[in-house]
Amino acid sequence: MKTINPYLGFNGNCREAMTFYKACFGGDLQFQTFGESPMASQCPKGKEGHIVHASLTGDNFLFMATDMTPPDGFKSGSEVSLAISFDTEDDIRKVYERLSENGTIIDDLKESFWGSLFAVVRDSFGKVWMLDFEKKPENENPST
Repeated sequence: MKTINPYLGFNGNCREAMTFYKACFGGDLQFQTFGESPMASQCPKGKEGHIVHASLTGDNFLFMATDMTPPDGFKSGSEVSLAISFDTEDDIRKVYERLSENGTIIDDLKESFWGSLFAVVRDSFGKVWMLDFEKKPENENPST
């Protein structure tokens, strides 16, 4: 496993919040809107400017965020997920299987439009985990 990072959920004010955090902590801030993503055709009218993914990267931190809401809607106080980046495909598959036991699969483990192997799971304790393995030629496992 490489890192565990907070992934913050917002209800339409992700850009404002992440801009505020940049003013507080510094770092490099990047945004991608729904309208700029491959999901643009699935975006509800009027939400094209909402943030599908934001990242604020500093020397010793990474905050990620979105305006996407979970299938059961936005609930203030439960909008933090833990995003884990993995070093190997084998590691992500093992953790995915364990977290899925008695949990709920929100987004099945599959290749994402950004090229990573990605999944979202709510574990048996109600915590949401975002699992990511960036598939680069040097990371690919020839046995899978």
